[in-house]
Amino acid sequence: MQVFRGLRHPGIAPACALTIGNFDGVHRGHQAMLALLINEARHRGVPSCVLSFEPHPRDYFAARAGTPDQAPRRVALLRDKLSELERCGIDQAVIMRFDARFAAQSPQAFIDDVLVRGLHARYVLVGDDFRFGARRAGDYTMLDAAGAAADFDVARMMSYEVHGLRVSSSAVREALATGDMQRAAALLGRPYSISGHVLHGRKLGRELGTPTLNLRFAHARPAATGVFAVRVHGLADSALDGVASLGVRPTVEDAGRQVLEVHCLEWPAALGPQGGYGRCIRVELLHKLHDERKYASLDALRAGIAADVAEARAWLARWPGR
Repeated sequence: MQVFRGLRHPGIAPACALTIGNFDGVHRGHQAMLALLINEARHRGVPSCVLSFEPHPRDYFAARAGTPDQAPRRVALLRDKLSELERCGIDQAVIMRFDARFAAQSPQAFIDDVLVRGLHARYVLVGDDFRFGARRAGDYTMLDAAGAAADFDVARMMSYEVHGLRVSSSAVREALATGDMQRAAALLGRPYSISGHVLHGRKLGRELGTPTLNLRFAHARPAATGVFAVRVHGLADSALDGVASLGVRPTVEDAGRQVLEVHCLEWPAALGPQGGYGRCIRVELLHKLHDERKYASLDALRAGIAADVAEARAWLARWPGR
């Protein structure tokens, strides 16, 4: 999959079948839409293309209003979103910077500048609640009329349901917020995971007898927090069992910076003690053990970690997905 930042790239295809959205999490509803898009693209003999935004528009408006905590918690980092789009078979993704200029763009300007001149769309697929342009003034009816005038087809996909429940990024966020990882996996069609490069930390885990792999994120509000039984991909030929903490480390730091700390239950000897640094790993959060806890001392923290390791080991031993 080719990835482009903005529209001014000679490598962008001269025509495409397009869908537009945030695609936070690339859940099963998104996957159904992408499958339809790919089918339409093949029928027309053009590449499939996803137009998405960074930051999330609601992040932008919340920050502009001075209330960043009102923005939705992020299900997926951009890297994970792009990986899932590629896994679904999308040919190209265009990531537009959502800023003041883009937010002020009229619906007609969006159609003319982005869809027609920028991406040369021949087919545009949107969700049933799609709105676009300044003040969300553009809707499906306007887009359909514009397509007839500019010679591109427009289609709308209705909501996707699982067991009678609408699949949405909001539903995934709710499941992650409550620690219901099984429901989150059902909505996503896969276990919830986070990826990132392993960075050097304070090495406190080694002092406590449980060395960790540390991943930090630019986005300060992930949808999931707490301590989890996990599986780690990217360190060995097969996934490794582990236990992980995602949050602000209240016992030792509580600086507000989100960190994912992963302790592998069995470390591959071939890697050596330094072998994880710099690697891009993917961590599946399979089962939530508990919320983050603030311990009274490092000795209490050490005992808490030992209990988490034992509980994670026991849960993973009976996990049916093994």
